[in-house]
Amino acid sequence: MTFRIQKVSDLLSAPESRVAASLAHQGLASRLWSAALGCAVLYGRIPDLDARLVRWDADGSAPDDLWLCEVRPLPGDAASLADAVLVGHLEPLAEALRTRHGVAAGLLRGNAASALAGAARQLAGWARANGRPEAVARTRALLAELLTHPGLAGTLDAGTLRRRSCCLYYRVPGGGVCGDCCFTRPPRSSPGAASG
Repeated sequence: MTFRIQKVSDLLSAPESRVAASLAHQGLASRLWSAALGCAVLYGRIPDLDARLVRWDADGSAPDDLWLCEVRPLPGDAASLADAVLVGHLEPLAEALRTRHGVAAGLLRGNAASALAGAARQLAGWARANGRPEAVARTRALLAELLTHPGLAGTLDAGTLRRRSCCLYYRVPGGGVCGDCCFTRPPRSSPGAASG
């Protein structure tokens, strides 16, 4: 993760390590949620994402940077999704990023929820475009249930799915606010200002 954070920092000219750490975290969260949620919705099962089975190329780019060395199916319910992605990967990663880069816990929880909601939006859009109303309904049901998990609850506005925290992308030179950001326009940055 240290390599990936530095790579993100270099690519985006991030002004501080916590910005790059937040964006690297959100990228990995998006990949994990997308793979697991897509399998749960379309096949009713998810792959076991045990850290001993997941391989990640920190220098790669999506979708080729994440793969499994063995496929072991697990149930495709919300509890299994939360255990595989949130508990198995994102919560331990968040702890490390808080400790090493000073990234706020609420910001990282918001990243996890935003990545999940983004994966759900993409999956539901694909399902609608391909005449799969049952997949749209399953996506919505899993998303709603996952957003009640203690690790995600309260991170997004229930009606709009807008974040209640900011990923700090606005602090990147030329950056702005994301489509689900808690800000409607980039806040004025001041030295030492914290967000999240």
